Amino acid sequence: MLLRCVIYLLALTTTVAQAAIITVGPGESIERIAEAARIAQDGDTVLIKAGTYRGDVAVWTQKRLEIRGVGGRPVLVADGKSAEGKAIWVFRKGNYVVENIEFRGARVRDGNGAGIRFEHGALQVFNCVFDANQTGILTANFEDAELDIRSSVFTNAPRDGSRLPHLLYVGRIKRVTIEGSRFHNGFEGHLIKSRARLSEIRYNLIVDGPGGGASYEIDLPNGGDALLVGNVIGQSSDTQNPVMVAFGAEGPNWPDSRLQISHNTLINEGWHPAWFVRSWQDKLPATAQIITRNNLTVGLGLFTTTLTGNHRGNYPLLPGALDPSQLDLVLEASSLLRGRVEPAESPLTPQAEFAFPWGTLPLPPVTSWAPGAFQGTEIPMASPSEATLSNINATSR
Repeated sequence: MLLRCVIYLLALTTTVAQAAIITVGPGESIERIAEAARIAQDGDTVLIKAGTYRGDVAVWTQKRLEIRGVGGRPVLVADGKSAEGKAIWVFRKGNYVVENIEFRGARVRDGNGAGIRFEHGALQVFNCVFDANQTGILTANFEDAELDIRSSVFTNAPRDGSRLPHLLYVGRIKRVTIEGSRFHNGFEGHLIKSRARLSEIRYNLIVDGPGGGASYEIDLPNGGDALLVGNVIGQSSDTQNPVMVAFGAEGPNWPDSRLQISHNTLINEGWHPAWFVRSWQDKLPATAQIITRNNLTVGLGLFTTTLTGNHRGNYPLLPGALDPSQLDLVLEASSLLRGRVEPAESPLTPQAEFAFPWGTLPLPPVTSWAPGAFQGTEIPMASPSEATLSNINATSR
């Protein structure tokens, strides 16, 4: 037994000793990201210095790797280049962490050029920006893959005839989690499209915004187990489709389907009636469930009237009652809706809130719950900023 412990400790020490930190950027011995991708070994950490990296595309094949931007956020501009005709970065198969990187302007011949193409394994994305790509992140269809996105921005779908430029496209994978992130300024495609078996979408600002022209804000075409909690979901007046959240439009890919929607604020900014949530029950398994609790809908449109399921504690507000362009998203302290909620068990009870300009803050103890995405009388701020949508748009460029 003692010999086994000694061998294990020696192996662990050797593994730690072999892990390296590779620094990339101006003034370093390695100036190109592609070179770092070529030489990095399993367990290494790649640090990318702030700056603009043009056409510096890469394929990452390590089994375990962390990549972080340091000294500011490095900007990766595709500049007409792509790795394997797919993306700025391609992650082959492994466990990866990507933090504080901006991916901009991915274009490929097939029309689905991505900032990141994630193929297999597990990928965690923190504090990253995906700007003006044909697709921000695009995954493959491995049913054991997992994607975790936190405190990131997806924006500015191209308007150059690309094939339905979705800001985020999740394929048939095991799980996707999206928290504290910002999606805006889509065009024709969807802001979020997920075919995952489990889609957890919590505490995000999914508001197309001024000038946006997306189709669905959230598309869950194959059903699956979907949890939407504490999001602000807003459709622009220039939308390509009145449906905001779509569930099961293309038929089932998974044996079970369930849609749970709790404490979201859904806003139609136009004067054409919206379909806040639409479910294609005839295309889903007979056992498919839909549960809604304590949501706010703002503007003209249908919510639970034509939606099969179990619905309680949802309330409508008149058009203009809240104004996303000014981040007017919080009920007044005197609102009669405060305290008028239905008890919601975990995981339908929010534990945090979206914090501007992006990220989350833990939700303090609540004595009187309100419907919708925010409980307080002020908008949570992750850092000092002018609380307007235009200023948030500017910080993501």
